[in-house]
Amino acid sequence: MISLLDDTDKRIIEQIENKILSLGVTIVPALEQAWESNLNPLLQSRLEGVIHVLQFDDLKQRLVNWKNSQEQELLEGMWILATYQYPDLDILQLRQGIEQIYHDIWIEFANVTDSMSKIRTINYVLYQKLKFGANTKNFHAPSNSMLNQVLESKKGNPISLGVIYILLAQKLEMPIYGVNLPNLFVVTYHTEDEVFYVNAFNRGLIFSKTDIDTYINQLNLPSSSMFYEPCSNLAIVQRVLRNLIIAFERLGEVDKVNEIKELLSLVEEN
Repeated sequence: MISLLDDTDKRIIEQIENKILSLGVTIVPALEQAWESNLNPLLQSRLEGVIHVLQFDDLKQRLVNWKNSQEQELLEGMWILATYQYPDLDILQLRQGIEQIYHDIWIEFANVTDSMSKIRTINYVLYQKLKFGANTKNFHAPSNSMLNQVLESKKGNPISLGVIYILLAQKLEMPIYGVNLPNLFVVTYHTEDEVFYVNAFNRGLIFSKTDIDTYINQLNLPSSSMFYEPCSNLAIVQRVLRNLIIAFERLGEVDKVNEIKELLSLVEEN
């Protein structure tokens, strides 16, 4: 059936493609094998198109399932987004990457008790020992929003570095959450008795509510509680998608812009 995709009759092609698409994402390995074993450019191009449709449909379903889940686990959400560019990415790869960094920090936590010292320890391991940092040279690259790429290159944007910070804090049982500032994503250490903020994009710079007040005033924006309070994992995923839209717009990749907009529509609040 796959070999018939090189037919010249458009009606036959459409029928074959619809039949293949009806089989779902489980047929992808067979399609990839057919692509590798065939040197016909036309057939390869049609196979690539069908594979992308199958993988994109699967991604959309996983994203909807994630949004509708009670947990809305942050790592899983970031993995789903990364599979847009890296469809074969295994979530275990991301978990192992975070686990390794966590282990390095946990060792340093031996005699650390107060919150500020813990933050400084995370900063030391993440930015000095492991050399994570801001990707200022290629700030709008789509790879900055792909967690697997950020873990590999150790370079990211404010939200991807912030996500890593949050994921590590969760494993360290620390009350750290994301905060949606205008033009900047930061994290907050947030308890009933203690609140301060950390800029993961600026080597873990620690700052206060007063600093946010100043930042908002400089932007001439009215104050809002969302600039100070923890945001949801859903809000983080939405912001990553908005970043990806901008990234692909700057690259002139219209098809990808439209697909990411479709993904964003699936996770926007009703």
